[in-house]
Amino acid sequence: MHKPVQTLKWVDNHLEMIDQRVLPAEFTYLSYFSAEEVAGGIRDMVVRGAPAIGVAAAFGIALEAIKLNSNKESNFIALMDKAFDVLAKSRPTAVNLFWALKRMRKTFDALLLKKNNLTFISETLRSEAIGIFEEDIAINKKMGNFGAKLLPNGARVLTHCNAGALATAGHGTALGVIRSAVEEGKSISVIADETRPFLQGARLTAWEMVQEKIPITLITDNMAGHFMSLGEIDAVIVGTDRVAANGDVANKIGTYMVAVLAHRHNIPFYVACPISTIDMTIPSGKQIPIEERSSNEVKGFRDYYWAADGVNIRNPAFDVTPAELVTAIITEQGVVFKPDAKKLKKLFIE
Repeated sequence: MHKPVQTLKWVDNHLEMIDQRVLPAEFTYLSYFSAEEVAGGIRDMVVRGAPAIGVAAAFGIALEAIKLNSNKESNFIALMDKAFDVLAKSRPTAVNLFWALKRMRKTFDALLLKKNNLTFISETLRSEAIGIFEEDIAINKKMGNFGAKLLPNGARVLTHCNAGALATAGHGTALGVIRSAVEEGKSISVIADETRPFLQGARLTAWEMVQEKIPITLITDNMAGHFMSLGEIDAVIVGTDRVAANGDVANKIGTYMVAVLAHRHNIPFYVACPISTIDMTIPSGKQIPIEERSSNEVKGFRDYYWAADGVNIRNPAFDVTPAELVTAIITEQGVVFKPDAKKLKKLFIE
């Protein structure tokens, strides 16, 4: 089995990220040297996937500190505050973004309190970001090991959007479970929804699985129910950008539809995510902010438009799947069946 692709790389005090907008036609890394540049990469979908966004934001803070460490301390602090703010505004739904920034902020404030010099602060922030990167890979592998036990040999697994190595620091969440099952010697095949309108399933999930020679079949989003009715799907595994305290799950638009169909056909619907994606500060999915993206993503592709001029377009990037439709949430701490507030709270206590 081929080693999963590395979507983010720290190289010679700068960040490199695969430009996921042009995959699979082109495979290229773009270089980033500041928080503003990283925020732009997050907004423009160069990098996407909740864990990868969080790691990218952490590196964005480290980049800004390195860039600014020759400034006066007062300027340094003011400009670093601005860096935290610009990154926080880059995308609203993925809670890992805010989790990573909060962790970097805690480290930054502690360093300031101890009156460390600016070079030491920048070096320490870089180390913290690298730590977040490495932890994400380790967490994904733990998650994968727990989730692999849920998949029988020969399972045909539907996934929606891309929750693989491209969406994380490495290995993946939903696809990480599949990778771990394959590494255990199980025969697993993947059915990927194309995931309109940005086509993460068609462009990214399919590409990852082809690279690693894991059998994959690509279908359009509106075919999922058909194949479920034929008995050709044994399980659904998706990632998530935010889980509310009651177990409601926000994921790529179309996930709710897949969950309803899975429930109708008695197919288990699994969600794989690190506990950093669980937001215990909001009671339900109703409080999760849903990002609305450009109408151009729905209207057409690049210079070709298939929608009529003047038509009204809605383009929410995410939807919310209620906890009652979730068979289990797979985390690095274990599997939470029939998730609710009481069960999820235990993940942060134990």
